[in-house]
Amino acid sequence: MQIPRLHPDTIEEVKLRADIVDVVSEYVVLRKRGKDFVGLCPFHDEKSPSFTVSQTKQMYYCFGCQAAGNAIKFVMELGKRSFPDVVLDLARRYQVPVQTLEPEQRQELQRQLSLREQLYEVLATSAQFYQHALRQSQGQKALQYLQSNRQLKQETIQQFGLGYAPAGWETLYRYLVQDKHYPAQILEKAGLIKPRKEGDGYYDVFRDRLMIPIRDVQGRVIAFGGRTLTDEQPKYLNSPETELFSKGKTLFALDQAKGGISQLDQAVVVEGYFDAIALHAAGINNAIASLGTALSLEQVRLILRYTESKQLVLNFDADKAGTNAAERAIGEIAELAYKGEVQLKILNLADGKDADEYLHSHTPEDYGELLKNAPLWLDWQIQQIIQDCDLKQATDFQQVTQQLVKLLKNIANSDTRNYYVSYCAEILSLGDTRLIPLRVENLLTQIAPAAAAYTKPVSAKKAWGNSQVSYSPLPTERSLLEHAEALLLRIYLHCPEQRQAIIAELEERDLQFSLSHHRFLWQQILEISSDDGETINWASPRFANASQPDLISRLQDHFLEFSSEMGLISHLFHVNEKNQKEILRTPQVVQAAIACMDLVMLEKRYRHFLKLWQQTDPEAEPERYQSYYQAFYAEKIKLQKIDKQRLFSITDLI
Repeated sequence: MQIPRLHPDTIEEVKLRADIVDVVSEYVVLRKRGKDFVGLCPFHDEKSPSFTVSQTKQMYYCFGCQAAGNAIKFVMELGKRSFPDVVLDLARRYQVPVQTLEPEQRQELQRQLSLREQLYEVLATSAQFYQHALRQSQGQKALQYLQSNRQLKQETIQQFGLGYAPAGWETLYRYLVQDKHYPAQILEKAGLIKPRKEGDGYYDVFRDRLMIPIRDVQGRVIAFGGRTLTDEQPKYLNSPETELFSKGKTLFALDQAKGGISQLDQAVVVEGYFDAIALHAAGINNAIASLGTALSLEQVRLILRYTESKQLVLNFDADKAGTNAAERAIGEIAELAYKGEVQLKILNLADGKDADEYLHSHTPEDYGELLKNAPLWLDWQIQQIIQDCDLKQATDFQQVTQQLVKLLKNIANSDTRNYYVSYCAEILSLGDTRLIPLRVENLLTQIAPAAAAYTKPVSAKKAWGNSQVSYSPLPTERSLLEHAEALLLRIYLHCPEQRQAIIAELEERDLQFSLSHHRFLWQQILEISSDDGETINWASPRFANASQPDLISRLQDHFLEFSSEMGLISHLFHVNEKNQKEILRTPQVVQAAIACMDLVMLEKRYRHFLKLWQQTDPEAEPERYQSYYQAFYAEKIKLQKIDKQRLFSITDLI
């Protein structure tokens, strides 16, 4: 469901009513210490409490991992949930009327919320019905299958809510409609029944099947998977797409696995329901199943919320069908793997076994060892390319080389690409180390012909320009700029008396923040001034002299919908002992930071004019040629002056 943009009054009312101690206490054991509360941080492992909750400020902060925010942010981060979703949940809990920006949207939202609540209820009731049927005489065949064929214990059967759909055509329909008085239309919208093609009435979608509830991340039943106990096809039948269920956005057992994924910093994706269930039964609690489809970007991003290293292991059979399944499951995430945005590994089990079968004859420790040694996806791809090929044969050698080049071209990161170029060159050299440099050159030429092409010598004028007056940033320039801009923003946030001076310096030198996350924070500061319809006035006492807690609090609220950006700048909202020392000499530090930012802008202008000068023909355009020369030379002089100031400031102050 696409939630309409919530009205600011609703958000403010939720923030007022949702007491942060009340909210956090549901997840963390808090103890009173002075005027605040302390406990063990839920966002990282620790033995001594460094997590503090302030009831007066309605904020939390961890001195260990720097996690910080209000009640809404806490629930968002802990449950990896969206801003509107959390606000709606807290609104229901604290009985806050929900408003959207448009009355029509508000009515539609209320209608959709009502429908969704009914769907959740009827699906939960159906799950209970199926679980009850499993314990009856008619469900004995299904129960025997679970206990004997799948070797599942009662605890696992209960943990995953496994059940049985009776064989009758209208058994569930009669129970829910006639006994429980649910509207038939709700059952149809939930994917539980279908209208008969001829005549009136409905029939059950699932009949004489072992039932597996599919839950969302919060553990609510949203659909079912049904396995036949006969020769009926299909072998597995899933619920149709509904208001709650989208196969391409859902992962089986993620509600059970999200804690294990976070703890182990790794997610294991298997193909079948019972593979995931068997792994959990064996204590491997970071396993999820893909519902038999290629992994979509939505599914991958859902998984990656819970793993910091973005490590994803695909576990499919080692036979041809398993290899095809792995390639199919990779789907859209290949591009993410090439870019290095996901650390994708492939685990193929021997003898064509799936995870469930493997665990019948091996220990969980054996499986864990295989996980540890699973190859990266690129290594697996390379092995698939050279498999069954004889590189001593010219045709095979040429075919393998072409496929390797195609693979290498897709790798975006240059360091990663260079590594795999060397690796592939070793393979193609067939053990003759003397051939490796030749193979490397050959691969590089095919990957990027332009890089290996002959470069025409530059003119004497351009050579002079490059060798005599080039100012390349030092390797540490980025870190210096990061530090300088961060200091300037921290001073602005925590030292109201310095704000006018900072604004004046930036305006006088016509400077901007160069790093995107700092620029984004500065833009939010500007927006706070204009939120009430005011024209931005740098000299406005309201803006320049706003109280420190008020400005920081408003910024943190502003960033609730920008969690990724918040992660890069949240540390600026807090001051530790080291920060205190840095900003004690604020006038000098401001000058140092400004000087460093100024240097970056001067270098950009210098390179711009130098490039124009180098590209201008002095005989055809002598006046423009001379103008560009004077411009870049003037920037060079400024650079020399500012560089002296920067070096002093960085070493002595920053």
